[in-house]
Amino acid sequence: MKIVGICASPRGRKSRTLAVVSAVLESAGTRGADVETIDIAARDIGFCDACDTCHRTGTCWKDDDFSAVLEVVKGADGVVLGSPVYIDNVSGQMKAFMDRMADAIHYQVLSGKYGCSVSSTWESGGNEVTRVLDHFLHYLGAQTIEGLAVPLGDREEVPGSALQEAGKRGEALVDAIKTRTHFPDQERWIAENRDFFETIVSSHKKERPDEYALWVQRGWIRE
Repeated sequence: MKIVGICASPRGRKSRTLAVVSAVLESAGTRGADVETIDIAARDIGFCDACDTCHRTGTCWKDDDFSAVLEVVKGADGVVLGSPVYIDNVSGQMKAFMDRMADAIHYQVLSGKYGCSVSSTWESGGNEVTRVLDHFLHYLGAQTIEGLAVPLGDREEVPGSALQEAGKRGEALVDAIKTRTHFPDQERWIAENRDFFETIVSSHKKERPDEYALWVQRGWIRE
């Protein structure tokens, strides 16, 4: 089992968001998961310029770190997303990453996988950010366990109680992956989006026959 954590804080090793993400992953690791952390703020991930290349070819033309990170995410069984709260939303680094995932969303590349969202904040906006991240994971086809928003005020360190709560999320994520837990409301929403995305997949079947064939194989497209 592979679980990857994506941290989108620009504070590097001093990041409190990173501490929360790391606590989730450390706990998952004690339950047997192979874990990896990616600091996307330290990666070269440029803005989407809406050129539509990814929709036509399946790859982005930009020569930066995005495609490599995407391959790691696609290869994982579980994904932990972490962002600090910036003006009641995700950080700019996380938003740039999310925008580059439009094609991955249309093809629901995390279908059958699971995710967890965490955030750190001074006081407000944490729950809003975890909901945004969950919504993003659902677009990708993943189901999510309960997220965690950690209000920290001016503390430089994350309290042990919050890290313990993060650890519980790691355990829950591993359990969800192992037992193939069903979240019916999420599954219905994901399926509704898939019905819409089917139009996009079908319209590119000549340029991307392998992806189209996979959707047919899964029964998402009936010929």
